[in-house]
Amino acid sequence: MAASWLCGSGVLRALWRGCVSLPVNGSGCHYTNLAWVLQTRCYISAPCSVTVQQCRQSSFFNKMTADELWKGVLAETGAGTRKGRGKRIKKKFKRDLNRGQIIGEGRSGFLWPGLNAPVMKSGAVQTIGQRDEEEQVKVQSDIIRQRDEWEKRRKIKVKRERGWTGSSWGGISLGPPDPGLNGETYEDFDSRVIELKNVFNMTAKEGRRKSVSALVVVGNGNGAAGFAVGKASDRMTALRKAKNRAIHYLHYIERYQNHTICHDITTTFKRTTIRMKKQNKGHGLHCHRAIITICKLIGITDLYAKLSGSNNLLNLTRAVFKGLAKQETHQELADKKNLYVVEFREECGPLPIIVASPNGDVRKEPEPMDEVPNTKLEWSEVRVAQGIKRSSWANVKRTVW
Repeated sequence: MAASWLCGSGVLRALWRGCVSLPVNGSGCHYTNLAWVLQTRCYISAPCSVTVQQCRQSSFFNKMTADELWKGVLAETGAGTRKGRGKRIKKKFKRDLNRGQIIGEGRSGFLWPGLNAPVMKSGAVQTIGQRDEEEQVKVQSDIIRQRDEWEKRRKIKVKRERGWTGSSWGGISLGPPDPGLNGETYEDFDSRVIELKNVFNMTAKEGRRKSVSALVVVGNGNGAAGFAVGKASDRMTALRKAKNRAIHYLHYIERYQNHTICHDITTTFKRTTIRMKKQNKGHGLHCHRAIITICKLIGITDLYAKLSGSNNLLNLTRAVFKGLAKQETHQELADKKNLYVVEFREECGPLPIIVASPNGDVRKEPEPMDEVPNTKLEWSEVRVAQGIKRSSWANVKRTVW
């Protein structure tokens, strides 16, 4: 009984594994003919009812989405990518394989209603048809031509507007900010990049984590301007975030006759100090290139500015907006002092020109001495005014050719 059970189990194992010869331990039987075994030693009853169920072959191609598959191809995930491994390999771009594909379209030219042909035509349901040979050749040539145009368009590099230098992002225009949630548009505004740099954050799990920081200033050229910083993992997202965020932090800057500042300003932010001087019309912008970009967005066309201390662009931008936002207009100064505000111009000689009058009564007594502002003078300007400043090249002997 035990030997027959072992032989039966050996037959079943042979059937399962596809073996023809299978020795059984503990017995002297050795089957070399699988058909003879099935006829003599095994009895299989015929099934009464057989149910056939169609199943789809499953693999990771139809279990995962297209985005997950592309992540595996492009190596966008994994510990190595998070730690910054493989930074110098050629970047692979995700391609849309469904672009230009029409379901039902093929080389045979069959027309399938609902796929590549309308279901109803002239009030009647269409049947499956086929294009003639000339029409099919035309359709295939159009598809090939369209794919060639896509490839050429992908290879063409869009020429970027030049900024302060050829390879720098500073001074490049990004256009107006995106429309708001309520449909408001900002067509009158323009945005300029002040600084774009890579920053890194050291974390315990991922190591050095890279991100992009962008400083963008927006303005309409008519006194309204603002700035913001945007951070993201890629460059264009950081620029877009900074541009759209800056429109929500606008300052209104007062201008004298719509071309310069109202008075001289000295402003300090951290280690950055900027001295701005009011200039006549036609003088131009003689200052740092970042200050020139900011002034153009505000609408200031004539200004002299001297930068001293740190030239950090974020601190410089903050110092410029801090000084311009705190300046007093001539009318505010006249109302504060209850005196006339006058201006001396070169073309008028010693005669003063009244530029603002107080709204109330004019003060009779002169201004007290303690109210006179204590202005800090720059020694270089004093030397120039007294004519004692000499050029550093005055005593240098030059070779005569």
